[in-house]
Amino acid sequence: MTALRIIRIAIFLAISLLAGAPTQAQHCRLALALALDVSSSVDALEYDLQRVGLAGALNAPDVRHAILSGAQGNVTLAVYEWSGFNQQKLHLDWMLLASDDDIDEAVRILATMERSHDDFPTAVGQALGYGATLLERAPDCTRKVLDISGDGTNNYGFGPASAYAHFPFDDVTVNGLAILTQNVDVLHYYQSQIVRGPNAFVIAANGFEDFQTAMTRKLFREVNDIMFGRLEHLAPAPPSDQKG
Repeated sequence: MTALRIIRIAIFLAISLLAGAPTQAQHCRLALALALDVSSSVDALEYDLQRVGLAGALNAPDVRHAILSGAQGNVTLAVYEWSGFNQQKLHLDWMLLASDDDIDEAVRILATMERSHDDFPTAVGQALGYGATLLERAPDCTRKVLDISGDGTNNYGFGPASAYAHFPFDDVTVNGLAILTQNVDVLHYYQSQIVRGPNAFVIAANGFEDFQTAMTRKLFREVNDIMFGRLEHLAPAPPSDQKG
């Protein structure tokens, strides 16, 4: 056998081995859980503004590009609604957003959500605890972020401080979207008691009509892990679990 033939056989075998080897899965850079307020203070129109607004924010060109262009890996998404102590509804379980088709499907699911509850109080602590448990079974990602939005403060059950003391939040960043309506304290409440972890921030929506715009800005920041214009917040106050 000539040397040239031996070289050709070696090249062929090398190419065959490479072709048969499994490709390494791309790393996950972000597990993002989105929590929507469906407590009794949110009417039917306001719910629709959240539902359509969230789908529109995820579908925004800048957000879509940020999700798909990250050099450090993929993004995986989960979405749930929250209101009373046991009233949490998972609408989108962990879904990998690795292509335009993936995002299209997530947008479709979110745009067609049906409200789970409409007559329960605002149990913020339990909403946080549910999100922490959901993130525990998320894919293995570099960052874990819980994104909670709402128009009110806790008025049933344990509050955020108790949730942070008793649920697994060690490696979780919690951001907030405070929807400003009649409750003038909601922004301060989110700043002082809800946001937590590295680069945590609050964005305010000027009513439910501004929800999509605010959510678009927030998703863009979260996906890119951008820290700018951060609303400074105080250390979490001691538990004050019943708030009228």
